[in-house]
Amino acid sequence: MELATSRPTVALEGELAPQLSRWLWLVKWILAIPHYVVLFFLWVAFFVLTVIAFFAVLFTGRYPRGIFDFNVGVLRWSWRVAFYTFGALGTDKYPPFTLADVPDYGARLEVDYPENLRRGFPLIGWWLLGIPQFCIAGILTGGSGGWSGSSCWSRASCCCSRIGTRTRSSTSCSASTAGACGSLPMGRS
Repeated sequence: MELATSRPTVALEGELAPQLSRWLWLVKWILAIPHYVVLFFLWVAFFVLTVIAFFAVLFTGRYPRGIFDFNVGVLRWSWRVAFYTFGALGTDKYPPFTLADVPDYGARLEVDYPENLRRGFPLIGWWLLGIPQFCIAGILTGGSGGWSGSSCWSRASCCCSRIGTRTRSSTSCSASTAGACGSLPMGRS
């Protein structure tokens, strides 16, 4: 997918291998264990460096090049392992242990370095753009993500389901069932 620019800022490629083994998929998760161990530590470093980059962008308006290259390398490595294993099962070629781009491997990720960033964007960008996306993703995937309301709503819905007067309004339900429910434990019906 390309934007209106001459070159996309993010390019994710996955070339499906023409001949895949019929049985290798059964053991790919075992073969990928060394990658998962290394990626665990790389992702810990990724999160720490992302916090550092947050403050660097906040105060300087520039993403430190070394941190950017490392973070893109972790994403690239994760994509190659996912493409090899159950993320896509797209190749039987074992992924390399490197953060660098490997042009002859079937899974590639390229992210262009952002030359100039707005200095205050880290303060508003994460909640202005991120939180609504996370909420929508949580709703679509079935996770409540805090949208079920307060404990009063949960308790009222528990009480209403016990006496058979289910309603959408937590105030009317809890008010009408306050005496009926008493101190019933949650989760039992």
